[in-house]
Amino acid sequence: MSEKEIVKRYNNEELTVVWKPKKCIHSGICVKTLPQVYNPDEKPWIKAKNASTEQLKAQIDLCPSGALTYEIEGTEGKETNETTEIKVLVKANGPLFIEGPVAITFADGTVEKTTAKTAFCRCGHSDNKPYCDGTHKSSDFKG
Repeated sequence: MSEKEIVKRYNNEELTVVWKPKKCIHSGICVKTLPQVYNPDEKPWIKAKNASTEQLKAQIDLCPSGALTYEIEGTEGKETNETTEIKVLVKANGPLFIEGPVAITFADGTVEKTTAKTAFCRCGHSDNKPYCDGTHKSSDFKG
């Protein structure tokens, strides 16, 4: 993978919402769960100060692709919603979800490590391969 990963951070004083746009599959769970925080029609599109830390943590844990994660600075280090156990979920007519630490080796030999959630394309139509970009919804993918 030759492109540098884009990472955006939005802070609410206690928690930092970390957004990796290339991992986003546009499920809309963030917008539906906390519309006062996530509004793709505004800039910045994430307003972390519009929700409590607990509300943000609960919503971010629902993000299916891991495009949204969080970091909390504390006296004993940093709390994140990363996991060490690897789980695999095959979504009917959708992506392959991997939760846990994974090292992805690309054709050019570069390695990208993920520690939270990743959604991999199964339909073959994503413009963001190997990641899902939600195209399976319009390509009538069955699987």
